[in-house]
Amino acid sequence: MKALILAAGQGTRQKNNGATKPLIHLFGLSLIERVILTVKRSGIKEFQIVVGYNHEKIREHLGNGLKFGIEIDYIFNDEWKGDNGLSVLKARSFIHEPFILLMADHLFDDKILSELREITLEKDECVLCVDRNRHKYLDIEDATKVIIENGMIKDIGKQPNHYNGIDTGIFLCTPSIFDALEESVCNGNESLSGGIRVLAKHGKMKAFDIYDKYWIDIDNDNALKNAESLLIEQLKKNTDGPISKIFNRPISIRISKLLLKTGITPNQISLLTFIIGIFASLFFYVGEYLYLVVGGILVQVSSIIDGCDGEIARLKLEETKYGGWFDAVLDRYADALIIFGMVLGHWTLHNDITIWTIGFMALMGSFLNSYTAGKYDAMFRKNIKDVNRIRIGRDVRLFLIFIGALSNQILITLAIIAIITNFESIRRLIVLKHEYV
Repeated sequence: MKALILAAGQGTRQKNNGATKPLIHLFGLSLIERVILTVKRSGIKEFQIVVGYNHEKIREHLGNGLKFGIEIDYIFNDEWKGDNGLSVLKARSFIHEPFILLMADHLFDDKILSELREITLEKDECVLCVDRNRHKYLDIEDATKVIIENGMIKDIGKQPNHYNGIDTGIFLCTPSIFDALEESVCNGNESLSGGIRVLAKHGKMKAFDIYDKYWIDIDNDNALKNAESLLIEQLKKNTDGPISKIFNRPISIRISKLLLKTGITPNQISLLTFIIGIFASLFFYVGEYLYLVVGGILVQVSSIIDGCDGEIARLKLEETKYGGWFDAVLDRYADALIIFGMVLGHWTLHNDITIWTIGFMALMGSFLNSYTAGKYDAMFRKNIKDVNRIRIGRDVRLFLIFIGALSNQILITLAIIAIITNFESIRRLIVLKHEYV
């Protein structure tokens, strides 16, 4: 399946008139790059891009798509000053099968396309993704509204009466869209909405509800600011622990926004976090109070920065399974080294053999806590009713170590970690057993 992206317009509603709107940057990526990489996540690698205004700059910026791992072909619209329906019509001789139709300035959740592609269409049907939720970050007054009845679009436009959905600018089309647009143009309406209205009149325009998934049309500078806030909001995870939610995440997001201006990669940040953990363990090994304080501070710093790799990967659409695995492995090594440094430092100073047993229990609990969290979150968490419980994770463990170091209570800290991590792992097993056995 191919994706057709409309990028021919001038975008005169942006304050920086004269700029190429699809190339406006947002967190290190141009708008059209964000659309392309989002589409690629759904498995589509063939792109047709309709260009017009400043088309040379767009071609130069994107090239043939090789740097994105995709193929890009360009379609020139010499009528780019006209409505967007004309841009779609320019693709008629290039597309002969169902395709995804998108706007270069609409950002959206990649899950929308994954679900949209599963829809089966008749040869003359099309689908428009609609939003029935009036999100606060959307400009409802300027949005294109739709009237939906029994899953079908009945009308579309800026001011339909009693509308019950918003046009997201995300379509699954068959070539029938071209005939509909031709009819609309003949009737004096060159807009894409005009073609949709023709299909709706013949009962051939389906509606697909995106539910709570996000999207935004970056039509002006205010929408660009809203898009920034929206993407930042997406960085928060429902699996964040209390320390991450209250303390770590607000700080790490600020750091990530600064790091986006550099060339640092998510994997490099993961490695940096690991190195900070190594230094923390070395300070704990010395054992004396001043070194404990420095070690504790480094642990909390590493806990904060540990969120930056994932944040930057999500903001730049660079998430990979390897990156997540790489970060997880380094975290486990860092956890082991930090706890071992605490144990060895305390034993060296106090010659208290009890620390080895407690340290082992804390280490075992930490590893089981991380292992069960992965299974619990990925496989079951969405279906379990006790999701409102405080989540005991790495953020809590490292914060306890930070407090324990500042209070010079290494033995007590390890004992607390040993108790709560092993208890939480057992609790998760019990909860899952009641839910699924």
